[in-house]
Amino acid sequence: MTITPTRSTGQVRTQVEPAIRTLLDRLDRRNRLVAGYQLGLWDAEGRPAVAGGKWLRPALALLGARAAGADTGAAVPAAAAVELVHTFSLLHDDLMDADTQRRHRPTAWAVFGPGPAVLAGDALLCLAFEALAATPGCTATVRRLASAVARLTAGQAADLEFEGRDDVGLEECLGMAADKTAALISCSCALGAELCGAPADLVAGLAGFGEQVGLAFQLVDDLLGIWGRPERTGKPVGADLRAGKKTVPVVRAATSGTLAGQLFAQLYRADKQLGDDEVAHAARLIEKAGARDWTAAQADELVHRAVAGLHELALPDDAARELADLAVFITARDH
Repeated sequence: MTITPTRSTGQVRTQVEPAIRTLLDRLDRRNRLVAGYQLGLWDAEGRPAVAGGKWLRPALALLGARAAGADTGAAVPAAAAVELVHTFSLLHDDLMDADTQRRHRPTAWAVFGPGPAVLAGDALLCLAFEALAATPGCTATVRRLASAVARLTAGQAADLEFEGRDDVGLEECLGMAADKTAALISCSCALGAELCGAPADLVAGLAGFGEQVGLAFQLVDDLLGIWGRPERTGKPVGADLRAGKKTVPVVRAATSGTLAGQLFAQLYRADKQLGDDEVAHAARLIEKAGARDWTAAQADELVHRAVAGLHELALPDDAARELADLAVFITARDH
């Protein structure tokens, strides 16, 4: 799936991608090769490729500028920065999770090795802050991005810790999901507007919108990690269950108090790796415990509240409509 074409997603390709390519040219050739491969700009040999990924975060940053009544060109550094941070996180995440496939091709660490993948991620994080630091009055935006990165890494640390625990509660799991994913999407929505000098209440409103949409995005991702189709997700069936992940539907099932949830909790222990038949059985138990439907309903409710909140902000009609369209589309995605 690619995000349905909109004005902002088109501008990502025409404005943000060239800016990212220019930033990548500042890197040494080794880190540049790995970073550009992860971004989908070229293959492992450096030959041009069609950029992969959804590029949702930079689209949201550009929409933040339009929401503030500014030209999207002024928000390009913010849009480039959030996409570079996102790509940094994917490089490290794939390695930590030992994932060998992303977007229907080998992950960067599987191609280039763990060390080069880590270093390329570090280089991208530096470039993200360099992009913002070159803008006038950048203190607030740099601080906002740094805060989002701190939450993102805290969420990832919790995600790893939870794999070794059998007592993860639903609230702490939702908190982990919010930190791991919603933090950067919230930052993306606010950063473009803030860079363009938007009023504080508008920036805060966009950040709140992004927080809810970002958590919905992660809940849908959690569902796809169990029930997504490999030909669409690029990952094996039940990938999260095989990895022992404590995602929201997993924790919701284990803490549901239902018979199916109790059976699932007995099966899904931190000290046990599931085989193919057990993965399929675990997915059925999660569904019987009502956790699949509950998670989907939570994602829908978050998007509904996020879109309703847009009406309280003084936004141009076209920007509000596009933000709402992207929010709704998130819950319908299949990878």
